[in-house]
Amino acid sequence: MNILVKNGLIIDPANNIEARLDLLISDCRIAGIKKPGSFPVERAQVIDAQNKIIVPGLIDMHVHLREPGFEYKETIETGTAAAKAGGFTSVCCMPNTNPVNDDPSVTKFILTQARRASTRVFPIGAITRNSKGEELADLAGLQAAGCVAVSDDGRPVMNSAVMRRAMDLAAGLDLLVISHCEDSSLADRGVLNEGTVSTALGLRGIPDVAEDIMVARDIALAELTGCRLHIAHVSTAGSIRLVRDAKARGVNVTAETGPHYFTLTDEAVRDYGTLAKMNPPLRTARDVTAVKQGLRDGTIDVIATDHAPHSDEEKQKPLDAAPFGIIGLETAFGLTYKLVDEGVLSMSEAIRKLSCNPATVLKLSKGTLSAGADADITIVDPCEEWVVDIAQSKSKAKNSPFHGWKLKGRIVQTIVGGTLSAGRES
Repeated sequence: MNILVKNGLIIDPANNIEARLDLLISDCRIAGIKKPGSFPVERAQVIDAQNKIIVPGLIDMHVHLREPGFEYKETIETGTAAAKAGGFTSVCCMPNTNPVNDDPSVTKFILTQARRASTRVFPIGAITRNSKGEELADLAGLQAAGCVAVSDDGRPVMNSAVMRRAMDLAAGLDLLVISHCEDSSLADRGVLNEGTVSTALGLRGIPDVAEDIMVARDIALAELTGCRLHIAHVSTAGSIRLVRDAKARGVNVTAETGPHYFTLTDEAVRDYGTLAKMNPPLRTARDVTAVKQGLRDGTIDVIATDHAPHSDEEKQKPLDAAPFGIIGLETAFGLTYKLVDEGVLSMSEAIRKLSCNPATVLKLSKGTLSAGADADITIVDPCEEWVVDIAQSKSKAKNSPFHGWKLKGRIVQTIVGGTLSAGRES
């Protein structure tokens, strides 16, 4: 069946397109983009995208789908349903499952489960066995089984010699290493950012240098080994400065941040409690300003959610006992659109960081509306305002500080491989 998307503004940063054009889908692929009225409407399902924006399907390169092992928090089915509702056509799932995705058999299980998923799922394997930071996992085997990158996300690889060996091996495989940059000896069981809020609440803080030091180390190792390095969930001004300087030297490093790091500060912990507890923690207004500048000047390549679902029971524990993390798949676009309204990013730049840049970093043939590409497409109403209602979330988990927030920019249609699905119910 052919699908004709007409009368919309197409923004495709990968091809430098921003114009009112029609788009034709045929046999699950993009058949072409032409001037309005160029495609025949006969034998085509027509989507009128008047006053809407058509963009390459969004890609979230940092999510926690929890399956296998923690299905009470989230499953591949529920997590990808939330992703599709949020406009994401592809997600990359981190390996901190049970068992950890440190073996090709676990990767194959995830991909088997993903056959019923609402979006495309790309597994990320562990760097070390059981993500303990001691013995390397079978990186070549994980890659062969379908992993698009490796990471011990949730835990740092504290041993520099182990991380060097991982990067040496990954460089030979042309395999992306995603680093959870945290010096655990400095973080030392901290609960939130070290500063005035942690002091006022009488809770152990996590200093920003716990992140900065590991960013500096891993950049140095990437420079030594030639490995492709991606810094996950950047939150500090110091980390951004280090990445900027490394890029200027030609180091093969990219970076991501999450919407919460350019939206909230550690003051949010006073209001939202455990719903604002995440790792790395929310930082200061100075860091938020630095994150926005890093997005503006290209130091930060990608916006990723770090979608981290937990049960209500877990998040209702005291602040020093509750787990880190918030859900984010269904609020990511609306929060990112605030940057467009503020003039931090243009719409094209925002889509680049949510779609084509993640595809480039991961070397996926996604993030484009080129003829012949998979018909992974997101349609957005940039003017519609909506109120976040976590009770309506497609995710199993409800741990978000954004309940009740009014956002602008609503996902109205997410198309995965030419299959239509409404993003959010009106």
